[in-house]
Amino acid sequence: MGNNLARPFYAVAYVVVLLYYITMSALNVVYLALRGTIKPEKKVINTVLRKEISQTFLANSITLTPGTLTIDVDNKAQKLTVTVLTPRDQSAIIPFEKYIKGMFE
Repeated sequence: MGNNLARPFYAVAYVVVLLYYITMSALNVVYLALRGTIKPEKKVINTVLRKEISQTFLANSITLTPGTLTIDVDNKAQKLTVTVLTPRDQSAIIPFEKYIKGMFE
């Protein structure tokens, strides 16, 4: 029962964090394009999310963030294949994972 009370908090936090990263990523993409420093890379991202709805939210969140695109989701292996405009750490690609986990798992 206590877990259900936390879900609205995670939903609000998720929206705030997602909007922040969308804005910051948009600015970063403009910066990278102007400098000509785009070096695309394909990465396999491991996720702790087990439910398909959670993984779908994560995949869509990644795709909504400028400079990243989810190209495959392997629900059973808990892996997402993502393209990014520049090499970066996994945690920088999925900063909203913990909020999605709080909402759905």
